[in-house]
Amino acid sequence: MAVNAPPRAATEKPGRRGPLDRLLPQPGPQRTLAAASFVNAFGSGMFMSSSALYFTRVVHLPMHQVALGLLVGAMVGLVAGIYGGRIADRWGARETQIAVMLAGAASMGCFLLVDAFWSFLLVSTLTGVVFAADKSSKAPLIRGFGGDDPAGFRAYLRAGTNLGISLGALAAGVAIQLDTAPAYLALVAGRALSFAGGALALLRLPRLAPLPAPPLSGRWDALKDRPYLAATLLNCLMSLHFAVPTFLLPLWIVEHTQAPRWMVSGVLVLNTVLVITLQVAVSRNVADTRAAGVRMRWAGLGIAAGLVLMAAAGTVPAWASVALLVAATAVYTLGELWHAAAAMEYSFGLAPAHAQGQYSGVFGLGGGLAEALAPSVLGVLALGLGTPGWLLLGALFLAVGLAARPLVERASRTTAAPAPEVATAPATASSDH
Repeated sequence: MAVNAPPRAATEKPGRRGPLDRLLPQPGPQRTLAAASFVNAFGSGMFMSSSALYFTRVVHLPMHQVALGLLVGAMVGLVAGIYGGRIADRWGARETQIAVMLAGAASMGCFLLVDAFWSFLLVSTLTGVVFAADKSSKAPLIRGFGGDDPAGFRAYLRAGTNLGISLGALAAGVAIQLDTAPAYLALVAGRALSFAGGALALLRLPRLAPLPAPPLSGRWDALKDRPYLAATLLNCLMSLHFAVPTFLLPLWIVEHTQAPRWMVSGVLVLNTVLVITLQVAVSRNVADTRAAGVRMRWAGLGIAAGLVLMAAAGTVPAWASVALLVAATAVYTLGELWHAAAAMEYSFGLAPAHAQGQYSGVFGLGGGLAEALAPSVLGVLALGLGTPGWLLLGALFLAVGLAARPLVERASRTTAAPAPEVATAPATASSDH
């Protein structure tokens, strides 16, 4: 099904686009995919902000059971993401993404029915599979509809996703303030509806036919692609920093600085606003893996500098601590933006078009491991060791940023070296695909 732009858009000159049009992707598949992503992100923001309270205050599960169930679901989902991406590559990304969204609506609806740990664990596992498959099956759509500026479109999607999550979290705040069972139930139901709304929006997308696999390609090429695995590992290590504004910094501000407690919300809002407003601009010209390597270097420098300033905020009076925390958040967020731009280019630029979903599943596996490990690693180093731990973390991110470009380029050269031997393979060799 093809989607045509409105008649006016078809005749409108680029210079005469309205203010709203300049803020949105071009009408057509890009805008449709952006709308579906925003709706899904809005529901995600509602659920992430309130899920722990729903499970403890409405379902009456102890916190350790909630944490265990969510962890098991996330770990199962990491593996499932690779399979979800492969299905999207082989059978069609649009159809797979719609099926995943509908499965998400059903699984979130099941959360309304859980009343014990074992039913919670089962539904949590199902939702973990859905969340991972959602990311990997969407990747071929993002690549297929990227247009003339794929890096810019990916950056726009990330900015829009962050905006949706932020607005969803604000909506959840109303229910949390009410603190009643119907209010929490409404948030879970809203998350289910956001999945359904995303699926409905995706029906407007034209179908992307699966690309044929080239000769000699294997079933799980992503797991044998050394440049891609190198980039995945480096991104996994760098992604540990994503828990800084949501986990590490709030604890540091409250327990180790003289800054007022409202700075916890202040720095988080500043981080979110900067990500939403600057992601597209920062991602310009990141159109190949060489540019991604440069951005990873900048990311390591920015994140390391931000962490040093955060550590310093624990050694000064309140007014100076506030100033340092604002400066630290701004510098850190620049590093975060550079890392996001580089990671998106590695994820898409190093992956073959016919297997984008599978490759994105592998890349997501590294990011998921970082998400699971980050609280422990950051807590032990920064909160356990204090300033020396912050400096160690800064040195880690700086080293990863500096090593990214040479390591990926070396892996690429090593992989390309045996190419002449491959050409002599028998003509009867067939693909496992």
